[in-house]
Amino acid sequence: MAGSAHPGHRIAHAGQTVTITTMTTGATDIESLLGDFREDVLHVQPTLTGMPVFWVSRESIVDILAHLKQQRAPFSMLYDLSAVDERLRGHRNGLPEADFTVFYHLLSVERNEDLILKVGLPESDLRVPTVSNVFANANWYEREILDMFGIAVAGHPHPERILMPPTWTGHPLRKDYPARATEFDPYTLTVEGQDAEQEAMRFDPEAWGMQRERDGAEFMFLNLGPNHPSAHGAFRIVLQLDGEEIVDCVPDIGYHHRGAEKMAERQSWHSFIPYTDRIDYTGGVMNNLPYVLAAEKLAGIEVPDRVKVIRVMMAEMFRITSHLLFLGTYLQDLGAMTPVFYTFSDRQRGYEVIEGITGFRMHPAWYRIGGVMQDLPQGWEKLVQGFLDWMPARLKEYERAMMENAIVRERTRHVAAFNTAEALEWGVTGPNLRATGCDFDLRKQRPYSGYEQFDFEVPLGHNGDVFDRGQLRIDEMRQSLRIIQQCVNNMPAGDYKADHPLTTPPPRERMLQHIETLITHFLQVSWGPVLEPNESLQMIEATKGINSYYLTSDGNTMSYRTRIRTPSFPHLQQIPAVMRGGFVPDLIAHLGSIDFVMADVDR
Repeated sequence: MAGSAHPGHRIAHAGQTVTITTMTTGATDIESLLGDFREDVLHVQPTLTGMPVFWVSRESIVDILAHLKQQRAPFSMLYDLSAVDERLRGHRNGLPEADFTVFYHLLSVERNEDLILKVGLPESDLRVPTVSNVFANANWYEREILDMFGIAVAGHPHPERILMPPTWTGHPLRKDYPARATEFDPYTLTVEGQDAEQEAMRFDPEAWGMQRERDGAEFMFLNLGPNHPSAHGAFRIVLQLDGEEIVDCVPDIGYHHRGAEKMAERQSWHSFIPYTDRIDYTGGVMNNLPYVLAAEKLAGIEVPDRVKVIRVMMAEMFRITSHLLFLGTYLQDLGAMTPVFYTFSDRQRGYEVIEGITGFRMHPAWYRIGGVMQDLPQGWEKLVQGFLDWMPARLKEYERAMMENAIVRERTRHVAAFNTAEALEWGVTGPNLRATGCDFDLRKQRPYSGYEQFDFEVPLGHNGDVFDRGQLRIDEMRQSLRIIQQCVNNMPAGDYKADHPLTTPPPRERMLQHIETLITHFLQVSWGPVLEPNESLQMIEATKGINSYYLTSDGNTMSYRTRIRTPSFPHLQQIPAVMRGGFVPDLIAHLGSIDFVMADVDR
């Protein structure tokens, strides 16, 4: 592995290219950016998130966000927006009085810095002003806090539920809402109830500001779904059509919602790991990584170098298998059937490697807080090297047969294109952002798990269109192979877990020799570790974009609040802005190029 210096990277804004520097902790006093709003900062909260956390007044939140977005080096992305029910939190450590908290996580690509703003709310007055007129992608996030917490959003253009059905009663992420099925009354569905549910699904164009006709001609309103197109998941999008032209459209999500964040409140820190596999179910252990890294921040655990390299190797293996799934279904959505059989065959080879090392295929749940489940088996090098020798020729074949195909190019070039500024406005990250020419990859700009020790490049696109989003995944697979090869060549010696009382169970030989170790093992298995009260956050460059876990510990064996920010959620929200004025076949091509699965959207 070779260390490399990264003096800067590029970001394209509507034809302009600006050089920005990589992150230097403490280089910028972000508090000074608040200017005239300093007196609106009610509290500065120390956390383990790695970024400033300011509590601000509700009345000033819109103006503060607008101010931060208008800086010379702006906080141009609303990365996340969610809430916390504070009513049962025991260790608040001098925080301002609040029954509920709404937080706004801002990201500056230009500064390579983040900032969290919090607004505390009393239970008697649960409302915040909408910020969707500042950040367009706030729309869905605000609907989510209304849906999950019952927090009203004044001025929101469409204050409706988003994940739960419109007929749902209650707000699931409140602490007084049941978390288990046994806590509910038995479910029954009468004929009248079924009719009411069906009627609630009826689309009302006027409610979305749509006209039913123009110049005497009626528009067609077409339900695309809810179905399972390709491998994306149950998704519905309502199209307003003038012939084949898409006048407007409304994505409808939530059919795959399983309450993952609610589940985290009832699982121990360790036992929640398998649930993370199922968020982006094509990402496998890639989903474990941000969760265990955030938990390790809370526990104060530093893992051995061998653990870091093993984690990187397996995460990149899953990046390849996920991208192969994308590539086959991407071409399938364009009308080509043969590629999906080729990519699934190669994906099978990848899973043979994963299964040989972890014992499982799609959902190994193999990472642990403080390490991995077990050490690499004998012969792993030969197994991985065989895959590394096989794949490069296959990627060349995919380019020749697919991306250089005249029909594919005709169907994808300059279709559903957007630039960097538009991507940042909608919270787009990962390959879809880099396809616009924006050089922002967390593995380079904010290295984690030892990525700073690897030599690899960040592929970039130019047009931000369907073609670039497809080509970029092939280029990224090449870089993943490059990273994995360095893991094979330079795997450090050492243990596969940290020597720490809060990590995975201790080695059996030590457990049989020391009563203290035996007791620790018993407590880890029966109760799970107890983590000190604090907040931590870890962002990673996952398969589909930036994924993160924001953990709040109240000094218990379980998380008080687990916020899962997924890349696919904002990617689907952007669809209407990209597709208005386009055509139905272009929409299908765009859906294929996004690379989303609904479990990643709905959680």
